[in-house]
Order: sequence, then C-alpha cells, then structure tokens
Amino acid sequence: MTRPEVDQIDQTILRLLMKNARMPYLEIARECGISGAAIHQRVKKLTDSGIIRGTRLIVDPKALGFDVCALIGIQLREVALHGTAIEALREIPEVVECRFITGKYNILSKVFCRDNEHLMRTIFERILTIPGITTTETFISLSEAFSRQVSVDI
Repeated sequence: MTRPEVDQIDQTILRLLMKNARMPYLEIARECGISGAAIHQRVKKLTDSGIIRGTRLIVDPKALGFDVCALIGIQLREVALHGTAIEALREIPEVVECRFITGKYNILSKVFCRDNEHLMRTIFERILTIPGITTTETFISLSEAFSRQVSVDI
C-alpha cells in the first residue's frame, strides 16, 4: 500500500487538529489561507486515507480517582494464545492499552487502578486468571513525563 501524499497544508491542518480536535474548520481555513470547503475536503482525504483515525476526548485518570498507573509485561504459555488473551484483556476495564512486543514478554499492557490494592486484585483476580498467561511483571509509573502523538514535521 502506498503512503498518501501529505503536503505543507495537510501538515498544518494535522498540527492544528492535534492541538485542538474541536477547532472550527473556518478557523483552520484562515490559518492555512484556503477556503473552508478545501479544509473539509482535505480532512476527508486525510480520514479516508487512514491518517486521521478519529478524534477523542482525553480524560485525566487521576481526576477520576485512578491514582495508580502501571505497565504490565505479560508472558504467554504459547504465542498462539495471543488472540484469546487480548480479547480477555479487552474485557478488563482497568486495561487501557495493550501491545504485542518483542523480548521477554509477549504483551505489554497499561492499566489504571484506584490504589495498590486495586492493582493487586486486577493482576491476581483478573489478568492472571486468563488462560495461557503464565507470568506478569509490573512496573508502577511514578509520573508521566510527557505524552504526545507523532510529529507531522518528522
């Protein structure tokens, strides 16, 4: 599959929308020096090509009382069990991210819990009961230094 062409105007549109996904198209048009209709067409092109995968509201977990963030390395008995393990992890609300990785573990998941006791219950009563999961290693995040999306300027 070929990568879609992304010109300077597309990069500006992406940069503005990544900063504020709710920015009105007419305001983006003024920033880019083109019409609102052209912005609509370009955003549609970026969406249809898969560059823009959607927009979402970002909620601060701490503001909702989820004070513990942890990364959990998960080892599977057999790699063939990854599909069923992922589906079972998807059913655990505390698991907010899941990635296939290389190295000692097969899966790296990110979880948010209210406190350490909640984290312990999530690991022992939910994650470790999933068929095929043999080992976990938990890394508690002390703070998030930064989080960002890929830069359109790279």
